[in-house]
Amino acid sequence: MGRVTERRKVIRIRDGAVSTRPDTLVAEEPLEIRLNGKPLAITMRTPGDDFALAAGFLVSEGVMAAADDLANIVYCAGATEDGSNTYNVVDVRLADGVPVPEITLERNVYTTSSCGLCGKASLDAVRTQARWKLDDSPGTPVRIEPATLAALPDRLRAAQRVFERTGGLHAAALFTADGELLDIREDVGRHNAVDKIVGRALQQGLLPLSSCVLMVSGRASFELAQKAVMAGIPVLAAVSAPSSLAVDLAAETGLTLVGFLRGSSMNVYAGEHRLALGSAATTG
Repeated sequence: MGRVTERRKVIRIRDGAVSTRPDTLVAEEPLEIRLNGKPLAITMRTPGDDFALAAGFLVSEGVMAAADDLANIVYCAGATEDGSNTYNVVDVRLADGVPVPEITLERNVYTTSSCGLCGKASLDAVRTQARWKLDDSPGTPVRIEPATLAALPDRLRAAQRVFERTGGLHAAALFTADGELLDIREDVGRHNAVDKIVGRALQQGLLPLSSCVLMVSGRASFELAQKAVMAGIPVLAAVSAPSSLAVDLAAETGLTLVGFLRGSSMNVYAGEHRLALGSAATTG
């Protein structure tokens, strides 16, 4: 199976001095996801947690929502001409009775890149496919202190084991509203890291993640907001900027979206009712 890191020779130049040394790089390999034997999507990913990645991907596409929806996931033998197993092709088998979506070119374009459809069509697709509303449960409303949010980036970075060796991985982490780290996954693709988080939760029967905070190491794209909504996650926080479509989706679905989370500063783009702000926000 592919490794998480690989070694390559690099010419290093420091203050005019030239030297040759090995460098540790994050591994990147394609993963083909098949659904009941039919090719569905290909993503470039860091090998590892491939079954969780495939499961999480199908949650974000509205195909699965519970562990009972999944029959099994296997690596496909004979993926090459010589019949060897590359561990780069997985086949997801749905449980009996779970509808199998029609696999079309339009769907493939949408699922692999979240483009190919206009913004409104993308928003409509998420709204109609989402299994859970992001309304707070009366018994356990999600409320989070800004100070708790501010501490999450450091906790995320401290838990990024592979990033420390390569500097080339995105991370996604799941926290409680009190800031307790529940799970963290790394991948060369930020969307893959989130899929691995969500897929593991599905396999453990934990969906919807209605009392959790999703923290990502990069920007908050529409695709990441989509994945949070589809997993029932009420709060998405990012160290960088959100996209306009991510903000639109958050506003439509009730997702709390926080960007530029750095130090004690942050921007709240939607869902501010879940933050314990103490006083009404001022406008300027």
